[in-house]
Amino acid sequence: MNKITVSGGNQNVRINRHIYGHFSEHLGRCIYGGYWVGEDSDIPNLRGIRGDVVEALRRIKIPNLRWPGGCFADEYHWKDGIGPRHERPRMINTHWGGVIEDNSFGVHEFLDLCDQLSLPGQPRCEPYICGNVGSGTVQELSQWVEYCNFDGISPMADLRKKNGRADPWQVRYWGIGNENWGCGGQMTPEFYADNYKRYACYVRNYGGAGVYKIACGSHDDYYDWTRTLMEKTRVPNGFLLNGLSFHYYTIPGDWQRKGSATDFSKDEWFATMKKAIRMDELVRGHGAIMDEFDPDCAVGMIVDEWGTWYDVEPGTNPGFLYQQNSLRDALVAALHLNIFNNYSRRIFMANLAQTVNVLQSVILTDEARMILTPTYHVFDMYKAHQDAHLLPVNVESESSGGVQSLSASASMDAKGAVHISLVNIDTEKEQPLKINFDDFTVSPSSRISGQIITSNDMRAHNTFENPQAITLREFSDT
Repeated sequence: MNKITVSGGNQNVRINRHIYGHFSEHLGRCIYGGYWVGEDSDIPNLRGIRGDVVEALRRIKIPNLRWPGGCFADEYHWKDGIGPRHERPRMINTHWGGVIEDNSFGVHEFLDLCDQLSLPGQPRCEPYICGNVGSGTVQELSQWVEYCNFDGISPMADLRKKNGRADPWQVRYWGIGNENWGCGGQMTPEFYADNYKRYACYVRNYGGAGVYKIACGSHDDYYDWTRTLMEKTRVPNGFLLNGLSFHYYTIPGDWQRKGSATDFSKDEWFATMKKAIRMDELVRGHGAIMDEFDPDCAVGMIVDEWGTWYDVEPGTNPGFLYQQNSLRDALVAALHLNIFNNYSRRIFMANLAQTVNVLQSVILTDEARMILTPTYHVFDMYKAHQDAHLLPVNVESESSGGVQSLSASASMDAKGAVHISLVNIDTEKEQPLKINFDDFTVSPSSRISGQIITSNDMRAHNTFENPQAITLREFSDT
């Protein structure tokens, strides 16, 4: 019999809502066609931003959105994306398909999107802007922060007002470069750490924004990068950074042959699960290094790129990274969110790559049509954990395909409701399960309810012709 024990004695760790964040890059059809259709489009929109996508993301309480990249961030110059759209310069998106970027979606449009994604009476959908270190300058990033956040008279604040925005946006989260060990400049950790300190010095804390500086961190098991950054940014009274990023993608095969999003075998299913579960090992490894320098977890781990990465759909631009999204992706998402919940003492934020039409999307669009992916429904289920108190869980389960069959995380919300999220990775068997509660009592009269995402077909996925193949269903174990 599988057994899960949920402990209620220690509720000192809060699952930060920002763990449920998202990432949108100028890549393929994520921005253009995904969010932005323009004000003259027949697709219903508000100031050029399509309403159906906004409404869907509001339903899952999107807490933050990372932009403009990704690799694109380190070739993006923000001043190209302000002012009258017809006057904005064009550029080549060299990283993603070599297409022309017309900069019609820029700083004001992105921050308008975040405002539209914010629910009245709820915490704001926080913008998370990644600055250009690879090909930019210290002055450029410093002026960007001033443009967004300074409330007074200055060249950048005056320019913002000239462009139609009187009040500053108070953008809190700023990334200082992206993947600077790779597409962001091929830097060594020592070289980047020195550059980070120079850039971060001029990311000023204007007004009440409480700027949160995020350094480019490691990927996979590149532990030396994490150690170097923690060591070189340490000062007598703390650290010169607030967060350190980490990237890891779940790829069933290898970089040359990643595998199909929908045409896969049972062996490939379990290979994918093993790769996803490796996130636990990597978070522990990088977290242990951070603990050596920062036992109080003052520096947050920011897992700002994660998700599945397959071969693109046949007939699509290889540089657009468009892939379908099946039941397998739903389980990968749930496995990751369980891991992030359980390590929320250290993990401050995480961002799924990418929100619309790219990699492990929660939404796919085709002109005016829009569908929700299985991954979307996982985020809908898991939103109950946002800002709830973590309840430690211990899982004892059988094995499937060489890995533990069950994964779990649990929390208690402000009203005292307990939320338990479970994943069964076995493609064929239901898992009998006993749940024990330690250190608190569950009344016999307590109301128990549940939702489930499942299918008889492990390859099941939603299409524009059949958008409800995978969706949430009520679950009752009676």
